[in-house]
Amino acid sequence: MGANFYRLITAQFVSGLADNALLLVAIALHMEQGGAGWWIPLIKFSFTTFYVLTAPVAGVLSDRWPKPRVMLVANGIKALGCLGMLLGLPVIPAMMIVGLGAALYSPAKYGLITELVPASQLVKANGWIEISTVGAAVLGIMMGGFLISETFTLNALTQVLRSALNTHSLLCGSLAFTVLCYVLASILNLWIQGSQATYPRVMAHPAALLRQTTEHLQRMWSDTEAGMSLGVTTLFWGVSATMQLLVLQWSQSHLGMSLDRAAYLQGAVAVGVVGGAFLAARWVSLEGAWRVLPMGLVLGISLPCMNWIHHPGVALALMVLVGACGGFFVVPMNALLQHRGCQLLTAGQSIAIQNFNENLSVMAMMLAYSGLMALDLSFFTISSVLGAWISAGMLLIAWRYHTRKRSAALGE
Repeated sequence: MGANFYRLITAQFVSGLADNALLLVAIALHMEQGGAGWWIPLIKFSFTTFYVLTAPVAGVLSDRWPKPRVMLVANGIKALGCLGMLLGLPVIPAMMIVGLGAALYSPAKYGLITELVPASQLVKANGWIEISTVGAAVLGIMMGGFLISETFTLNALTQVLRSALNTHSLLCGSLAFTVLCYVLASILNLWIQGSQATYPRVMAHPAALLRQTTEHLQRMWSDTEAGMSLGVTTLFWGVSATMQLLVLQWSQSHLGMSLDRAAYLQGAVAVGVVGGAFLAARWVSLEGAWRVLPMGLVLGISLPCMNWIHHPGVALALMVLVGACGGFFVVPMNALLQHRGCQLLTAGQSIAIQNFNENLSVMAMMLAYSGLMALDLSFFTISSVLGAWISAGMLLIAWRYHTRKRSAALGE
């Protein structure tokens, strides 16, 4: 797939590493400041906000300028948000700034993949990008766990930084290290070459962009293949974002782990996703992507099982299994969605529509999860509702897809 593709993989790996570590650091900072537990999902909500708000323009920007340049600017915005948190900006608005950078970064990254790689290699390329993304999640979660541990927060360098910044927070060194990761990702972006692909210029008027976004949403959802894959990825990422926080809650309430140790169990899910993504890249073709839909049911059924597990070893095995199921079915769906998206729209615009739907799902799930926590419902109730939601959603998507395929076959 060429050296340029692997430069992209490396740069997005470092950026993703910082993203995943920062979420844990932000949660720890919120707890250090005495914030309520039900506000924690709103930290993820704030990070996701600009994915939805910038959907009409993010794809346009990634198509109008060279995608490596867009990625460079996006990393700079992420670093700025993290630096703001270090200098005393409240957690939620700071995470919104970081989320703005992430929202601009994603369409450029995935759009560049579709420009660099032929359709026949898209599943393989997505396997690599998913392994890189989830590898960044694994190491980022572990790095975040280390950054909030006493081993790091009580070291001499952190104490020097606390004195220099005149702050009482033990997490100032953790935030400073994350800023450096974003700076490194920006430097790596300088080595990525653009594909030289050009797209027709579109109207930049806000009303025109909103109308265009509405048209694009209708086009993607009304297409049989794109609608099915978009439904799966929308459901999957909403549930996955909730699981990030659910695993932290479960680890502390059922397994008696501290927050930094719970982060390592969260990393087990990501390890499973890497394995599932690798197997999908090896065994699943673009044409056969729909055959992985039953794995979504397995994922939904496995979540309530968390309630009966209290041993860390068994918990570790379950988290790897959950991650593997997720990775195995989301990689082919991403590849199919990108392939059909490029046929229906442009690379950047189709990824922006994907981001809009997936992150609207994340925001809805974060609000629901925050509400359930505010009501002080049991972990059993929360995990059972989540498992039932993903299982019912997967059944609905599969039924809709096969109904459309059958209607199309009868029409012929």
